[in-house]
Amino acid sequence: MSDAYVLVLYYSRHGKTADMARQIARGVEQVSGMQARIRTVPEVSPATEASDPVVPEDGAIYCSQDDLKHCAGLIIGSPTRFGNMAAALKYFLETTTNQWLTGALIDKPASAFTSSSSLHGGQEATLMTMLVPLLHHGMIYAGIPYSEAGLSATQSGGTPYGASHWSGQNNQHDLSREEIALCRAQGKRIASLAQRLNGENP
Repeated sequence: MSDAYVLVLYYSRHGKTADMARQIARGVEQVSGMQARIRTVPEVSPATEASDPVVPEDGAIYCSQDDLKHCAGLIIGSPTRFGNMAAALKYFLETTTNQWLTGALIDKPASAFTSSSSLHGGQEATLMTMLVPLLHHGMIYAGIPYSEAGLSATQSGGTPYGASHWSGQNNQHDLSREEIALCRAQGKRIASLAQRLNGENP
């Protein structure tokens, strides 16, 4: 599985979800033989058509359908929008009918992460909305077990449904020590599961 990778796919408006994606990728790459492939999605217009340039000016490149098709595992991330994922990520997922028809993602491990400006801003509800399309694809959803000490110690983000971050009303909070640890644990867990499901020893 030297070319195997976990796709870390996210949308970020103010950079905090992107920060989480990078920490999750570090967790993925703690698993020997597994790579992290970080990708993002373009903005969408009110008419639900992609409105960003074809190539992003900086940061992660846009996800292709082949990135998704060939991943060994998938971790998706979005800021919280009224207890739901952002429109840009939802729009991308709604274009994955071909992967659904061909069963390209069946039995691959998946997880989700989110950030919000308010402490009780719908993080867990957002994670639950994000797992629904993954289940429709036949993926195996895995959260974060309570064996991770950060779940019990955190005073900001972190849930058993997936990593989360509390950014504050003015985006002033950096990722806390516990949030970073949980992001990395989530990445490592999905990478390890991907190896096991492909018949490799973690």
